[in-house]
Amino acid sequence: MSVEHNEHSEHNELQEALDKLKETGVRITPQRHAILEYLISSMSHPTADEIYKALEGKFPNMSVATVYNNLRVFREVNLVKELTYGDSSSRFDFITSHHYHIICKECGKIVDFHYPGLDEVEQFASHVSGFKISHHRLEIYGTCPDCAKKEAH
Repeated sequence: MSVEHNEHSEHNELQEALDKLKETGVRITPQRHAILEYLISSMSHPTADEIYKALEGKFPNMSVATVYNNLRVFREVNLVKELTYGDSSSRFDFITSHHYHIICKECGKIVDFHYPGLDEVEQFASHVSGFKISHHRLEIYGTCPDCAKKEAH
């Protein structure tokens, strides 16, 4: 997790996300606003269930289906990515540029780390293969500090 991910940048990210929704004609409901806000502030790539549990107090009439539907909307406008590796339930990640994932092979926790985009890797891949590159994904696997502590005992 990068230290520069502070309240200020979270506020800007939320504002940009809301602007993007407006541009694409997506209505911004209080639920959508809350789900986005939660995704941006949560660095743990929550599942739809975790988002639902975190917000059900604020929106008693919101269902898990509402959360899923809204996540689908966000995915369609490229605000959110569905991560389907690690455990069986999908986790959702707010898309910010230049971040990659470190995945714990014990508990499946996924943590962001910020690193300058590896654009030169894409250029090189394109050069040696002739492919037109659309994107890349870098995953780093290891054991998180919590699991490492458990292993040490």
